[in-house]
Amino acid sequence: MKVMLALVSGLVFWGLAGAASAGTVTVAVAANFTATAERLATAFAARTGDRLVLSFGSTGGLYAQISQGAPFEVFLAADDVLPAKAIAEGLAVGDAFTYAVGALALYSKTLDLSAGAGLLDANFERLAIADPATAPYGRAAVETLMALRKYEAMVPKLVTGENISQTLQFVESGNAELGFVAMSQMGAQKNFWRVPAALHQPIRQDAVLLERGENDPFARAFMDFLRGSEARAIIGADGYGLPDPVER
Repeated sequence: MKVMLALVSGLVFWGLAGAASAGTVTVAVAANFTATAERLATAFAARTGDRLVLSFGSTGGLYAQISQGAPFEVFLAADDVLPAKAIAEGLAVGDAFTYAVGALALYSKTLDLSAGAGLLDANFERLAIADPATAPYGRAAVETLMALRKYEAMVPKLVTGENISQTLQFVESGNAELGFVAMSQMGAQKNFWRVPAALHQPIRQDAVLLERGENDPFARAFMDFLRGSEARAIIGADGYGLPDPVER
């Protein structure tokens, strides 16, 4: 009986020790990466027992929060500019790396997109884009319109979302007939035009370890996980391009 009690006590002890050793990592995530980040969080928890606390928003908006002391440990941006700026300003440590390469899509629920860019000549009232001042996908949309020499004609029709998630909502709700969204948001949708990458600057999405996470082994473990084959498979399956592994 004493042996049995000792065994049970030992199991309880180790169970509590395992629970106590689980960590929590706070991550600021670009809105376009919402669904993929949630899948990564599930996979990371299954592998390590640690939990990601995800906060979503435009890259510029998240950076503003970080610069004002928001308690994030990892920054998953939708560009490679602000992670580099975070390092330069002492808000992040180590080197940033590209975890995904985004693609832009023109999407509509009601208009036939088989004509691709030609649809911009059609009769419609509103075109949704993410705010180019804070959202890299919004900047890519503006660059695309400029490359197509359609920007000036589209300006009166533009409806600006705070981030790429709100931009998609404008189209889904019918508040805009068309919208430039992230390719990763299309899922099973069929009615979209994938914007050729040559029409805008590459959407290189970089990750960086923030100063608050420098001494957190769980934050560092997540950064290692993000570089690994399991995370890359999830990211690639969601429609993102993947950098060569040597870019780690």
